[in-house]
Amino acid sequence: MMVARRRTTGLDGSRIRVMRVIARMNVGGPALQVSALMRGLDDELFDHRLYAGSVGPDEADYVEQRAPDVQVRPVPTLGRAVRPTDDLRALAALTGAMRRFRPHIVHTHTAKAGTLGRLAAVLARVPVRVHTFHGHLLKGYFSPAKTRLVVQAERRLAAVTDRLVAVGCGVRDDLLTAGIGLPRQYAVVPPGTTPAVPPGRSEARRLLGVPGDGPVVAYVGRVTRIKRPDRFLAVAREVRRAVPEARFLVCGAGDLHGDLEQAADLRDALHLLGWRADVETVYAAADLVLLTSDNEGMPVSLIEAGLAGLPSVSTRVGSVAEVVQDGRTGFLAPPDAPELLTRHTVALLRDEALRHRMGRQARAWTTERFGAERLVQDTHDLYASLAVAHGWWPRALPKGVNR
Repeated sequence: MMVARRRTTGLDGSRIRVMRVIARMNVGGPALQVSALMRGLDDELFDHRLYAGSVGPDEADYVEQRAPDVQVRPVPTLGRAVRPTDDLRALAALTGAMRRFRPHIVHTHTAKAGTLGRLAAVLARVPVRVHTFHGHLLKGYFSPAKTRLVVQAERRLAAVTDRLVAVGCGVRDDLLTAGIGLPRQYAVVPPGTTPAVPPGRSEARRLLGVPGDGPVVAYVGRVTRIKRPDRFLAVAREVRRAVPEARFLVCGAGDLHGDLEQAADLRDALHLLGWRADVETVYAAADLVLLTSDNEGMPVSLIEAGLAGLPSVSTRVGSVAEVVQDGRTGFLAPPDAPELLTRHTVALLRDEALRHRMGRQARAWTTERFGAERLVQDTHDLYASLAVAHGWWPRALPKGVNR
């Protein structure tokens, strides 16, 4: 229950200062969560600032498209690419910003920002360091040798981190199995979002240039190797053999977008939309969402699909099973079983009653578990517990003081 807001200050008479660092605010789950926290945490309790690097040329800027109200303090040399000279400059810039701002808490998001941000926090002697794992790089990204280096680096960083936040239990368990951090360091904070009001189904299809009748399957996200667009195309081809009238919407872009453009045999059925700010229109036009990744954290696209009342078919990776309840709100299959992904997709397209039942159950489940208010409250409680432990507040903050 929400309670009246009141000013609660640190023992030094100021708000708790939180410096949030993310490599880049590209369209995706981390940027969505960071934006929700910047909007939702109470400004009377927290002086929180967001620092981010540049969005890549093949990516869409989340702030421009969906969060123009979120203020970002740029760190130009902080971004996705690993460039030693730029990385050292970013480290120096972050360290300097921390020494000027003097945050009580540095909270980092994404792998590169987690490395540079936590190193800067150590150099600047920031009292508390928090890092969120929105997923991990333990599977499908690097060679075995490079993965071992990543694990070693994360183990060392965990040793100088007060709290490790995982977006799902599956992500946390994978990290613990790899020896990254200790169980007592972890908090599980699932993503949270508030869906935009969608247009009606007919209007959505008109806006996207999709015929008003016939089944539609949607994919929303980056088109990169870890997402396996080749697997998506293989499933789409088999689905078309069983359901010839099926169409596929792809909302997103990435370095493998050309693979989709070259799928000549699917040209009439494949609608490549690029990045769109009105992602709710894509869900409104679709009958289900398909995800074919080799690795995920807790994909926001499946959460958004559920909030839109759509069932999902996905590979069982990361914490996907914490979003999609297999057999109830959608179907899951192992990554090496594309034939099962095809079978499940066809079953949903052919059975309207099943599709609608699963969609209703998906909406109820995701609304209960993945709302933006819950994300903000969980993070508020995490910060409050750290503040109390360090004596910045004389007692725990009351629940519900966030907007």
